[in-house]
Amino acid sequence: MNEEKRIIIAGGGLAGSEAAHAASKLGVKVKLYEMRPIKMSPAHDTGDLGELVCSNSLKSDSIENASGILKEEMRHLGSLVLEAAEATRVPAGKALAVDRGAFARYITSTLENNPLVEIAREEFREIPEKPGAPLIIATGPLTSESLAESIRVLTDTRHLYFYDAISPIIDGDSIDYSKVYRASRYENGEEGEGDYINCPINREEYYAFVEEILKAEKTETRDFEKGIYFESCLPVEEIVERGRDTLRFGPARPVGLRDPRTGNMPFAVLQLRSENMERTMYNMVGFQTKLKYPEQRRIFRMIPGLEGAEFMRYGSVHRNTYIDSPRLLRKTLQLKNHDLIFFAGQIVGVEGYIESAAMGIMAGINASRAAMGEAPLVPSPETAVGSLLGYISDGGIKSFQPMNINFGLFPPPGEKIPKSGKKSYIAERAFAAMSRFCPFRPSLAQTKTDPYGKGVTL
Repeated sequence: MNEEKRIIIAGGGLAGSEAAHAASKLGVKVKLYEMRPIKMSPAHDTGDLGELVCSNSLKSDSIENASGILKEEMRHLGSLVLEAAEATRVPAGKALAVDRGAFARYITSTLENNPLVEIAREEFREIPEKPGAPLIIATGPLTSESLAESIRVLTDTRHLYFYDAISPIIDGDSIDYSKVYRASRYENGEEGEGDYINCPINREEYYAFVEEILKAEKTETRDFEKGIYFESCLPVEEIVERGRDTLRFGPARPVGLRDPRTGNMPFAVLQLRSENMERTMYNMVGFQTKLKYPEQRRIFRMIPGLEGAEFMRYGSVHRNTYIDSPRLLRKTLQLKNHDLIFFAGQIVGVEGYIESAAMGIMAGINASRAAMGEAPLVPSPETAVGSLLGYISDGGIKSFQPMNINFGLFPPPGEKIPKSGKKSYIAERAFAAMSRFCPFRPSLAQTKTDPYGKGVTL
């Protein structure tokens, strides 16, 4: 192995892990920096690579959903995250959810046993002025203060962060099963029990619950930190402040969750999703919070079935970090003013586990190609991966906000397609385009020169 064929990765989350895995598949050596467990982040509990902190769900597997299309493309690219997810999957209806601990251990073991990957358990504190090898910054939403400052200086950026919140986890043995029922949304469980535990809440209980949230003590937030949460990960207290009925039209919506014991649809429902294969831990779906811990215990025990709930993890708020990618990055994930510095994962302004992991795969591919003196690659914009890369590098965006994969990011069909068939058409077109993108097999297209540094689109 030539010494030149090596890359450096800062961050052992989903994106960093995917980048290391992709690079090793191309025969490139990797030095992967992960500061945990030497230095812990505010939201992580272990030193495992790929630890999930917000939810254990990787969203829908259906290709009628944009996240399902993205996952199929990532399988084509040999995703380590999806390999780990399939090996540690837990029941969650049409969603892909995992045993959080087993998932991270799978990723950690895979990379620890990869002879091309060296894992350095230390903080990557500063971006060197002249990296000696291609460098991927994949430190994600919990980038350390010192590295965040280095990024801020390098990118001439005033602010790099917003704030995010995570949901509590309940001990399964502490749930009163006489007051809850199992069901997945719109599924009647004919094959057996549904994948979610549903806590039905009547009208009186719901409004009493909302009133207590509004009055509760919350973790203090400084003025300049307010109002900068991801919309899809809002704390419940932020949701109810927008209106007393907002919660029951959001995370507590009862639609499609008819109670089989009464035949009626409850006024509101809290869903609990299993965190592990043994079903001993349950995540309060969509109930991210920054309530103080005693308040979480008091208020969430008002929910029917959770009167005696024991909390294995309380919800919390933590800082997230992302850059102004349209101003700073090419579609190849390289800095516009530095060919050897790449960014990947949530720090580039994609929202969600799968989206972050997908960016890690692409950064791993392109940093490795840079190490080998080859042109970077960009999938067609007709693919989910390509559409995400297009969004985060779109210089026409004036006020950049993080984004999940969605059908609005794909190019519209170039022909008249019935509305009922539009999603299927986009999915089929994406898969056809991705089938032509084969970065792990030599091809004529991949050896083309790229004098403008824009990447070869396949």
